[in-house]
Amino acid sequence: MPPTDGEIAPDFEALLCDGETFRPTSLAGLLDDEAGCVLVFFGFTGSAIAENWWKRYDRAGWGGFEVPVVGISRDGPYAQNAFLRRISSPFRFCSDVDGEVAASYDLLAERRGMAGVHTARRAIFVLNGERAIAHAWVADDWISPVPIEGIETAVAALGN
Repeated sequence: MPPTDGEIAPDFEALLCDGETFRPTSLAGLLDDEAGCVLVFFGFTGSAIAENWWKRYDRAGWGGFEVPVVGISRDGPYAQNAFLRRISSPFRFCSDVDGEVAASYDLLAERRGMAGVHTARRAIFVLNGERAIAHAWVADDWISPVPIEGIETAVAALGN
């Protein structure tokens, strides 16, 4: 089962991509001097679906949150940086090429009809500065809308 509200999110190390460069970082490193963060797991960087969702998050003002919003997918760092540049994204992504991060959150799922391809299920975790999950959302399918208000309420509560 994926982690739920109140649990401590699994720490991980991955390559953090900012659209230009990438460097190894851990979840604990992301949280240094931060009141928390938002982890957004998704399937394929560069897909039309990913582009649609990340542009929605940008239009919703998630780039202006007081905490970082970080995407996590199995794509490599060069593909992630190219995607971030192409959509002029204010966000950063973690490259989970081997799927270990998604697996540690129990989100790794086989994509039906894709010859054994496994990607993270769509999920969003709002974490406080101690890695405790303030809000968890895991999609039952690949297309359900994200409950934006629930995420925004949980992020706003981190500052209180």
